[in-house]
Amino acid sequence: MQNAYYKLVTVPGGFGVHLFAPKDGGEKIVVQELVNYLDNQQIAYDLSAMKTDAESGEDKIVKLGDGECPKVNETYIFSASPDNMIAVAKFTPASDTGERMTYEEFIKDMSFRQIRSGIQEEILKKHFSGPGYYGVQVPVAKGKKPRQGTDAFIEYYFNTKISAHPEMAEDGTVDYFHLNMVNHCKAGDILARIIPEDKGESGITIQGAPIKPRDVRTVRLHFGNNIQLSEDRLSITSKVNGHVMLVGDQVFVSNIYEVENVDNSTGNIDFDGSVKINGNVATNFEVKATGDIIVNGVVEGATLEAGGNITIARGMKGMSKGVLKAGGNVISKFIENSTVEAGGFIDTESILHSNVQAGSDVKVTGKKGFITGGRVQAESVVEVRTLGATMGAATIVEVGVNPQLKAQYILTQKEVAEIVKTIKNTQPVIANFTEKKAKGARFTPDQIEYVKKSVALLETKKKELEEKSAKLKELDEVFAQTKKASVRVTGEVYPGTTIVIGDVSMNVQDSYRYCRFEKVNGDVKMMPL
Repeated sequence: MQNAYYKLVTVPGGFGVHLFAPKDGGEKIVVQELVNYLDNQQIAYDLSAMKTDAESGEDKIVKLGDGECPKVNETYIFSASPDNMIAVAKFTPASDTGERMTYEEFIKDMSFRQIRSGIQEEILKKHFSGPGYYGVQVPVAKGKKPRQGTDAFIEYYFNTKISAHPEMAEDGTVDYFHLNMVNHCKAGDILARIIPEDKGESGITIQGAPIKPRDVRTVRLHFGNNIQLSEDRLSITSKVNGHVMLVGDQVFVSNIYEVENVDNSTGNIDFDGSVKINGNVATNFEVKATGDIIVNGVVEGATLEAGGNITIARGMKGMSKGVLKAGGNVISKFIENSTVEAGGFIDTESILHSNVQAGSDVKVTGKKGFITGGRVQAESVVEVRTLGATMGAATIVEVGVNPQLKAQYILTQKEVAEIVKTIKNTQPVIANFTEKKAKGARFTPDQIEYVKKSVALLETKKKELEEKSAKLKELDEVFAQTKKASVRVTGEVYPGTTIVIGDVSMNVQDSYRYCRFEKVNGDVKMMPL
């Protein structure tokens, strides 16, 4: 492929311009470039005729004048990208009486244009030593893009996301006893290692300006007792046999604190690690653990708080005062008259008259598999066999928004309202002072000090309002992403149930079976499974 180009030539009785035709699909002559070239040489021409000839794409010679052909040396049109990463030149050949430009002259021109880096010597030398590349954009200099580095990260050598749901047998029963939820470790085991950051390499523009790669993130290992840090500070190992877990970004190793029951014989438990209770937790007692809590019996009207997971093999009888709060998952045979909060999922056979919140999903299956009364909230999915009750117990199921984020959103809204109220009350004070001062009024030192404090308060509240408004906007964007949230009913849903997805809701009026509820075009819609 060859683009069209032009050249001043000698013709019988004078001189003209040779319009070389494009070949093999090449581009035609850019008329404006030709016109500018002739204008620069102060050569007269018929604009209309020249335009017609140039746009025809034919090979022809157009006579321009009498006398000797003007002496015009080889020239070029130069352009550089806005980011100074590439520069190109479009060369025009010398006239029949002119001279070709040399490689050295062109490099001198580039130096004058401050082009110092990435000169394309090979292609330029081929141009100036050969027939030349005319009618095309010849790359004359190319910058070097920076090589972006990678952030440091921590590689953990144990399961940091224990999310195993209990398995269901063929007869519909669920095994809540063998969940393999404990990460065992031995003394000397490597628990985690830092993969160091790669800072990347700087680039450079065609003018020689350096381009820094993006800043990369470094990391540190955070850990508790019973852990040894290596001399190079890049890895940690366990000093004891025990249980390893990741809470937030901190690694813990501890022996599991094991008791038969939590009652008068033990009192409340607050343990830096995991707690295993072989029997029951009695009413009004508290169990707190930075790791997991495992109960092989029943929890009755007690409070359990875990940084990790809570597992209750025989269920939770809350008696309207029981609380389960887990940074990870909650697995319980049943949940009754309780308040439950989980940072991860909740898995149970039934939920009765309880306030339940899950950071991911709620799964209510098994032989019973019902949610009746109360409120169940999950960020992604609620899966249940039977939803609501024939007696019409008020049941609310909400998905699509992380419950903790929603609570934060409501709190922030209240804070914004208070800030706006303060701003509205403060502005008139300052405006009144400014107006009186302009009229020459005098003020006492106490009045001036009061106004100064009002001005400072106003600036502080404006800044707070900007920060809170930005937070609301950020949360709004999170709440808008509710397309994948759904409520799945594998059995029957009864009237009196309210389905909330994101910011829209639906009151179930009739009984439905084997269906799912999703947000479609701004409304909650029921669809078959």
